Amino acid sequence: MNLHLYNSKTRTVEPLTPVQEGHVGIYLCGATVQGSPHIGHMRSAVAFDTLIRWLKRNGMKVTYVRNITDIDDKILRKSAEVGEPWWAWAAKFEREFSAAYDALGLLPATFEPRATAHITDQLNLINRLIERGHAYADGQGNVYFDVHSLDDYGSLTRQDLANMRTTEDESQIDSATEAGKRDTRDFALWKSAKPTEPTTAAWDSPWGRGRPGWHLECSAMSERYLGETFDIHGGGIDLRFPHHENEQAQSHGAGWGFANLWVHNAWVTLKGEKMSKSLGNSLVVADILETVPAPVLRFALGTVHHRSTVEYGEETLAAAQAAWDRLAGFVVRATQLLAENQVAEISEGELAQHPLPEAFAAAMNDDLNVAGALASVYERLKAGNSALTAGDTETVRVALCDVRAMLSILGLDPASTQWAPFVFGNGSSNNGAQHALDTLVSAVIEERAQARADKDWGRADALRDRLTVAGIVVEDSADGARWHLA
Repeated sequence: MNLHLYNSKTRTVEPLTPVQEGHVGIYLCGATVQGSPHIGHMRSAVAFDTLIRWLKRNGMKVTYVRNITDIDDKILRKSAEVGEPWWAWAAKFEREFSAAYDALGLLPATFEPRATAHITDQLNLINRLIERGHAYADGQGNVYFDVHSLDDYGSLTRQDLANMRTTEDESQIDSATEAGKRDTRDFALWKSAKPTEPTTAAWDSPWGRGRPGWHLECSAMSERYLGETFDIHGGGIDLRFPHHENEQAQSHGAGWGFANLWVHNAWVTLKGEKMSKSLGNSLVVADILETVPAPVLRFALGTVHHRSTVEYGEETLAAAQAAWDRLAGFVVRATQLLAENQVAEISEGELAQHPLPEAFAAAMNDDLNVAGALASVYERLKAGNSALTAGDTETVRVALCDVRAMLSILGLDPASTQWAPFVFGNGSSNNGAQHALDTLVSAVIEERAQARADKDWGRADALRDRLTVAGIVVEDSADGARWHLA
């Protein structure tokens, strides 16, 4: 394939050249299960889901690893505040993340390893780093990475070590951990157990009971599941430093090549501020889905370039809803027309093999340019709507295949198993807005039909004009009137 991606490390768009021909290994920093998932978390997951779908559409085998951080300072602190066992607290939110991924139609990860299940791998990595002269123990149960021992420390984010105050995340800094450092810019690989923490939150090690530092798990687990060198490491842009910089340092210190391409997505903002719990403006996915249909939320998060910020708000959701209704409306009308004319249904196998427009493929290969890809979708949508008006079933079927095939790569095929309930109204949809719209428009169309039957042409035209002003196109045919969004 001819996919090019922006490499955050080199700050250039580079071709994807898999380590193993025909196979792509991806490691995505997943959730720290300290609280409910918000749309900032889903931004990253949706962006990489699109990447994976595109790789698979091009015949690539994908090993997709998305970790779960189920032990860290935040989890211990928050669980203690409410008086729950830390592991129960983590499990609760892990389930919430899984539910959010499923609700937005994300493909499952090949592996979803937990930090607590890979303690042995992490201990082995620490030993390797000590042996290679990149780590040291303080004699009090802590082990640190010596940042001065690695010539390329800071190369991922292009920072000079001399200008750094610390290489720890602010939430991970405490006096006990800092005490044994030779240099304040070193970072913790292993943290000694504290008397204020649960005894269950510590494991035996050659340096005493304790637990791993935040960064260690990703280096250990990426090597375990993808090997010493793999193709793509991803995550939110806010993870570049210190988390990803320290991951790279650990892996390079171990003598591993680590990630060939670093792909980072931009965050979600609310009125210009980054979505985060610390700012108190995070929006929980489960709460949003009570009023916003899941495909509309996915559209809002997934149809903006992954390196561009998503400005979340009523205008964004309204635009996403309108676009989704337009696409879904065409799929419904086209599917119904083909069924009425006994034209062969489109199978999943046919859809997976259906040729894609060259412009769509070119856009996707250009750093996943979803905006350019959508332009191709809308072009075929326009042709499909024209064919619907003309009753040209052959052209309608081709356009329907085109639109559905392209949307499936964006995880937004309205007729897919995931989204069909929202579109075709089989009783399992929670898309009340779509149902309400159909009910209201159908009532106006019926009233217009009666006016025409009564030869009240002025009334009939007025009703049609009312729908036109609302952005609804009514098409008259021998079988009655059809409607769709303009």
